Amino acid sequence: MTVVILIGMAVTVFLTSLLSGIFGMAGGLILLWVLLFLFPVGTAIAIHGVIQMVSNGSRAWFSRAYIDYRILGILGLGLLISSIVLLIVDYQPDIIVVSIAIGLMPILVWLPVSKLQLDASRPHHALVCGLIAGALTVGVGVSGPTIDIFFIRTQMDRRKVIATKAAVQVASHATKVAFYWNAASALPPADWISILLAAPIAILGARAGNGILQKMTDANFRAWTRWIVTGVGAVYFTQGVLRLI
Repeated sequence: MTVVILIGMAVTVFLTSLLSGIFGMAGGLILLWVLLFLFPVGTAIAIHGVIQMVSNGSRAWFSRAYIDYRILGILGLGLLISSIVLLIVDYQPDIIVVSIAIGLMPILVWLPVSKLQLDASRPHHALVCGLIAGALTVGVGVSGPTIDIFFIRTQMDRRKVIATKAAVQVASHATKVAFYWNAASALPPADWISILLAAPIAILGARAGNGILQKMTDANFRAWTRWIVTGVGAVYFTQGVLRLI
């Protein structure tokens, strides 16, 4: 990578981690979008996983007192089951499928989830969430909007939501890094140096975002999350459709 790209990567990682620190997922969607311009799909998803593991891991650590480990364990089981199934069928990602699928994800945050009664604090709901999230995180690289609909209507406050989702995302990103490790290991040393230099910057962004989160109300947190994710999804969807033409 050139120095310009390295600096651009560092700035992108900081800003997207800042967003994730506040809203829990929007930053990851934007970061993957940038990486898809620079690398093949499988490699981009793996790199995204490495950086997001650092970002989400730091966010989970800063809010570790609020993590619900029971929910984390059940969701983790679902992630594992889905990843094993995709490994067995030898799934290979496609840029058009990835773009359109991510573009459609924001629809989920507008569903009348209060009527669906989805609640990650219920064991069977948490397992279903893990199964879906595992399929999406390996299949298209992200699963944040899907995980969100299982948390947004729970009785948990925003700090517990962010902390538990961050811990779930650490497990989710670790899963896709393992799945696409062969693609990532083929990167030249210079690219890995850039990634390793950019990854710690995610901690700074996550820390700054966590400070802003503490000052937000629950109502503002949920409203802004929906609109930001919807805007990012629209960009993905448009890009995917244009590739079909």
